Amino acid sequence: MDLLGIHHLTAVSAQIQNNYKFYTNVMGLRLVKRSVNQDDVSAYHLFYSGDEHGAPGNDLTFFDWDVPRERRGTHSITRTYLRVNGRMALEWWKEWLDGHGVANGGIVEVDGRATLFFDDPEGQRLALINDVGQGDAHHPWAKSPVPPEFQIRGQGPIQLSVPSLSGTEELLTEVLFMRKVRQYPHPDSPSDTITVFEMGPGGPSAELHVAEQPNLEAAYPGAGGVHHVAFRTPTFDEYHEWTKRLRQYRIPNSGEVDRFWFRSLYFREPNGILFEIATDEPGFGVDEDFETLGEKVVLPPFLEPRRESIVANLKPID
Repeated sequence: MDLLGIHHLTAVSAQIQNNYKFYTNVMGLRLVKRSVNQDDVSAYHLFYSGDEHGAPGNDLTFFDWDVPRERRGTHSITRTYLRVNGRMALEWWKEWLDGHGVANGGIVEVDGRATLFFDDPEGQRLALINDVGQGDAHHPWAKSPVPPEFQIRGQGPIQLSVPSLSGTEELLTEVLFMRKVRQYPHPDSPSDTITVFEMGPGGPSAELHVAEQPNLEAAYPGAGGVHHVAFRTPTFDEYHEWTKRLRQYRIPNSGEVDRFWFRSLYFREPNGILFEIATDEPGFGVDEDFETLGEKVVLPPFLEPRRESIVANLKPID
């Protein structure tokens, strides 16, 4: 029973119209699900994907909350890596970002991989990396402004910052079966060390990079920050087994939550960062044609009776 890698990452935006423009027009991602936060229906939950069908492992999602900018610090998810196919793709992205006025650090070598660091307009920390041959399963989106060979091919590593590694390491290795594989200096703070944990098949789509930073203040959540990261489990049967395992270790959790397009299980690691285990099935095609994904607001069945009032409160984003 292994987690397969990153399922999705959910962040926060206070400028959802600009968010939509940036992630579709600049990042070239497809909006594959236009829905609402099921626990706060006043807010959008937008799902962007580098895969035309929104396959698990590709989704970068945002809650639409009118909140101040995040105060950066530890006890938080600090950077989202996204995979592209090869150094030529990174060179294309460097020119593309420059042409759109997106400040970036140029192509550098980090943890043995060519990497391009930059922020979105709200300060969401992102990076593009060479996917080291993991791009074969990518299904490009024909309507993307980014050429197919350079499109984002899914989630890469997710970087965390914690003040103390020990409790987090114990959870990742003993409970979640991740493997501690290597360490490298933090690119922004070389005196700090990042430890890499991998799951399932390994590789950049199945890694957590955990920085131990005891001297940082705690982050304060807000726009431009990350809400949680979700890990992939392939079937409902294994999902139920993960529920049993968290209970076995007496880890406080949400219990099983049916999100309709996938099922979720939420819990916090010892430094307070929110984790989710999410199923690959049934997927985004359960209620929409793949050709029209993301074009209208879709709701899970339990919210459909409230559609009129929910949609009336949402901002137009197109």
